[in-house]
Amino acid sequence: MKLYIKYMVSNRCKIAVKEDLKRLGLHFIVVDLGEVELMEALTDDRREEVRIALLSSGFELMDDKRAILIEKIKHAIIDMVHNSKEGLKTNFSNYLSEKLDHDYTYLANLFSEVQGTTIEQFTISHKIERIKELIIYGELNISEIAWKMNYSSVAHLSNQFKKVTGLTPSHFKQLKEKRRRPFEEI
Repeated sequence: MKLYIKYMVSNRCKIAVKEDLKRLGLHFIVVDLGEVELMEALTDDRREEVRIALLSSGFELMDDKRAILIEKIKHAIIDMVHNSKEGLKTNFSNYLSEKLDHDYTYLANLFSEVQGTTIEQFTISHKIERIKELIIYGELNISEIAWKMNYSSVAHLSNQFKKVTGLTPSHFKQLKEKRRRPFEEI
């Protein structure tokens, strides 16, 4: 049985959900961002227990198909931006359409209607947070970060970074008090 869970945005979230499921004595096959596959079916009472346990950990069990699709869009973007090892070399609209098996226009319209922002703005916000992380780590220079994050140039990255943060990447690197925002706040 599949469950869809809102606010699962990191590996720590997956660990927390696994712990909740173990405490309830449930057996899972897969716990991934936004979804869990259980070995057993749930009665309505058992489902309510899961809902309460997840809620106490800051998650929300979802039933609405539109809400589930919105979460799948978010998780696909987060996964591509934050977890891609080979760099972001795929067009986001094609990536989302293929991954979620829906027309991009439908996905974009649904996302905008429900979230009050565009897929593009959500993606940019996450790319900027990932760039902040890469700058703070100091393992890559700005040119390497621009390539890794699929920007056409350092200037394009710098312009977008400044538009979102109000700072240039180099100025950001100098500021220790400007911290990254958690996924949940984006």
